[in-house]
This record gives sequence, C-alpha cells and structure tokens, in this order.
Amino acid sequence: MIKLLAIGNSFSQDATYYLHQIAAADDVQMKVVNLYIGGCSLQQHWGNMESGAEEYLLEVNGASTGQYIGVQQALDMENWDYIVTQQASYDSGMPDTYHPYLENMIAYIKDRRPDSEILLQQTWAYESDSIHPGFAKYDHDQRRMYEQLTAAYGSAAEQNALRLLPCGDVIQQLRTKEPFVYGHGGMSLCRDGFHMNVIYGRYLLAAVWYRLLTGNRIGDNIYVPHTSLAPNAICDENVLRVIKEIVDTQI
Repeated sequence: MIKLLAIGNSFSQDATYYLHQIAAADDVQMKVVNLYIGGCSLQQHWGNMESGAEEYLLEVNGASTGQYIGVQQALDMENWDYIVTQQASYDSGMPDTYHPYLENMIAYIKDRRPDSEILLQQTWAYESDSIHPGFAKYDHDQRRMYEQLTAAYGSAAEQNALRLLPCGDVIQQLRTKEPFVYGHGGMSLCRDGFHMNVIYGRYLLAAVWYRLLTGNRIGDNIYVPHTSLAPNAICDENVLRVIKEIVDTQI
C-alpha cells in the first residue's frame, strides 16, 4: 500500500479529493491523508510544528473525519511513503516567504520519518478575473502570478532537493486547450477564482499526483469523478479525455 500524507490547506484538499479513488480504479492500494487548515502558509505550518498545535482537520481518502490533530500525531500514524507540502497560494510567487520555514519543516519531518520522501506541490495561478485579495500581489495578472510561482517553487525544490508535483504547470497548459479557454468563453478550471472546480479541476490535480507518484498512465484509468458537493453535475468523458492527454503528456 502507498501511504501519503499532505501537510497543507484547501489546495491540498483539492488535490487529494479523488486520489484514493483513482488509485483504487487502477488496483493500487493507497491511503491518502490531508491535514487541512484553510490558507495555511509554510510559516504557519512550521509554527504549528514548533508549538504542537492540534489545529489540522484530519481528512482521509478525500473525506473529513471531523477530528483535529497536530503534525506530530499525523507523522506517528503511519510509516509514510510520501509527505507533501506547499506554500499558501497567495505567497506562492514570493520566494522570501519559503525560507527558513520550508527548511525547518524538512528537518523536523526527516528527524521523525527519515525514510519518507518529501515533495512540494506546485500550486497554481488564480483565474484571470479572480477577486481573491492575494491576487493584488501579482497586479491581478494570471501570467505574472504563474511565472512568479513557477520560479519560486522551482528554486525551493532545487535548493532542498525535492521533487515537484507540477500542478500549476499542467493547469496553465490546460487553460490553452478547449473547453478550458476561459478568456474566450470556455469553462474555468476554478470554482471561485482560485479553488479548483470540484469535478474537472480536482480530478486534474489528483491525476497529476497519481501519474507522478506511480508512473501509471492516467489515460488508462477508468475512474469517473463524482461528488456530493455537486450531485447533479454530469461528468463529460470527452472533457476527461482532454485532461488525461495533458497529464500523460506533461508528466
């Protein structure tokens, strides 16, 4: 069984929502745990590690347990194969906000789980018309946000010898493909200007994670996403095919 822990926020919540289901459809056993605090930054994560704060909502295989725990408790749960973290989206393109917090987190995790691989999830640029207050840091320019976060994540990953889950890259590429050309009347991958669409956006993220961590082609995967958050949503398998082709090509 593959055991994965995300120390994140709503963006890792988006990414892990369908991951267990995609793996199961491929006959791959995977336990996926997400530690959720909305908008949590690397600085806050490190502060929580230092203080032992038990403020993370525990999510297992895409579902809330209703339980709140600390990072140490989560690390003690399993001998994790992978531990993933990320910067808060609003600071994703600000290199100075990564340090020394990421390095401190890595040392803390390696001391307790030396055999786990630590990875970074590259978050994504907001939708072009997003009203998120953090978008002002990038002059409300999606391209600028994408370029800055790409540079910041790339530098942080290189400096700390971490593999990168390139979600931001894949999202930006998909935004050039129909039916996701939002600027010309297409569908947005975001549901509110920054979080992912609960069907296609969340599926895309999980597909990126699954493809990179297992090496298995997502194009061959039979899982079709569905969620109680949008019970009447109809998933178009032609749209899924576009996503799968991008993921298999880019990863």
